[in-house]
Amino acid sequence: MSRLRNIDEEWIPKTRLGELVQQGLITLDKIYQNNLVVKEKEIINILLPQLREDVITIKMVQQMTASGQRSKFKAVVIVGADGFIGVGSAKSREVGPAIRKAIDKAKLSVIPVLRGCGSGECGCGGTHSVPFKVEGKCGSVKIRLIPSPVGVGLACADKVKQVLKLCGIEDIWSKTFGDTRTSENLVKATFDALKNAHKFNFNL
Repeated sequence: MSRLRNIDEEWIPKTRLGELVQQGLITLDKIYQNNLVVKEKEIINILLPQLREDVITIKMVQQMTASGQRSKFKAVVIVGADGFIGVGSAKSREVGPAIRKAIDKAKLSVIPVLRGCGSGECGCGGTHSVPFKVEGKCGSVKIRLIPSPVGVGLACADKVKQVLKLCGIEDIWSKTFGDTRTSENLVKATFDALKNAHKFNFNL
């Protein structure tokens, strides 16, 4: 924790939002309420120090260039805390840098997660599930998250579980469509569904 504090003290903000965060003049809630764009990962480091990281996949990808075939590693990473989630992917010639780049991108994509108890069978009023059905899509993959009663657990694919566990959702049903073997698209579709919950709530 002290190491993180030292890094943030040495940080020189490049944006007005970064300056406000460094001076302690704005909170995370205000950033999201006003739809402000986070362009510096240090903003998330300071305002969400409890953020955890989880690697979804690391695979080798090949690209043809004028000088021949080049191989790179592609990492897909999620970051999250209770009520927050972000997803990022990046490529590099080595695994370590690919993961670090993906983590930085995931931090810049962090969103608050709208939680609730939308199950008619439960009605406890808690925040263990989602407040209503939400859908998300990425590539050929589509996912529908359905509120479930307390005690059901995460009735979904393992990669979807990783995302939901990290952001604090405990009970859910899900339906998936398309090529769900593509872990990256499945995870990004889940993230898209959680993001879309805010649009639906706003329209209400």
